[in-house]
Amino acid sequence: MNIVKADLTCLHQLTDLALKLWPHNTAEHLMPEFEALMHSEKDIVLLAEVEGTYAGFIHMSLRSDYVEGSDSSPVGYIEGIYVEEAYRNQGISRKLVESGEEWAVSLGCTQIASDTELHNTESQEFHKSIGFKEAGRIVAFIKDVHHS
Repeated sequence: MNIVKADLTCLHQLTDLALKLWPHNTAEHLMPEFEALMHSEKDIVLLAEVEGTYAGFIHMSLRSDYVEGSDSSPVGYIEGIYVEEAYRNQGISRKLVESGEEWAVSLGCTQIASDTELHNTESQEFHKSIGFKEAGRIVAFIKDVHHS
């Protein structure tokens, strides 16, 4: 297994993986977003390459605003991580996170953070298994406002 930095040559494969993580999104929306991330100094997208195919990815960002539970800034933040079902439980996610950690440390971070939805217990268990500790739980609200 190799962990490689995403570039334009793998944009379509990356978008296909991301649509499995975020199925309510569209390729038309995600593709330009990932293309922009590839040129960002505050983001990195890494792919796990296994036997000539991309088995998963991680998108990490550098957050300077407050991150729940952190006592340092900036913080490396896992914005998304996904591994194809056929490749799960082989340490690929752990390797992606470790590579993301190395990137964050190279930019001066002493902490990395992540989040998941309250009902996603599988993701919560994964985070705990690789050394994360829960920093808190939130309920998010939104309200539409109208201009008169």
